[in-house]
Amino acid sequence: MLKVRPIIVALCLCLTLVGTAAAQDKSLYERLGGSDALKAVVDDFVGRAAGDDRINKKFGKTDIHRLKFYLVEQLCAATGGPCKYTGRDMKTTHKNMKVTEGEFNALVEDLVASLDHFNVPEKEKNELLGILGPLKDQIVEVKGNATGTALPANYKNAPPLKMEEKKM
Repeated sequence: MLKVRPIIVALCLCLTLVGTAAAQDKSLYERLGGSDALKAVVDDFVGRAAGDDRINKKFGKTDIHRLKFYLVEQLCAATGGPCKYTGRDMKTTHKNMKVTEGEFNALVEDLVASLDHFNVPEKEKNELLGILGPLKDQIVEVKGNATGTALPANYKNAPPLKMEEKKM
């Protein structure tokens, strides 16, 4: 019996490690809950941004349906989901918006609040923020902590969604 005990302990340890490895093999997309979860977070996040006076002026010309569509697509692709991001790159999208560092930080705070609202675990939240954080250099055009700045008149809005995109 004494010889069997170490074997049982070793088997239990192996099963635990296999279970842990399987959980780690899941993509961030899967761990976040997939497409429906991403859509729910994006809906909440866009609503928060719309109500946030620190940043909502930057969305004055935005087609909200388009914004949500491409945010979900981008998050899906960036987190290892089955999507391919087909939107414009961040530098082109934000060109001449004059987004400040303060506005970018406010937007991140709104995203964190949405992730917290859906009880996204700290590990997944930090992993997602780690993926999105490097986009800051492509989005921010103005140094400083100012918030609530107006969208410049020379900002060119994105083209409308194509009919096939609207159906997704």
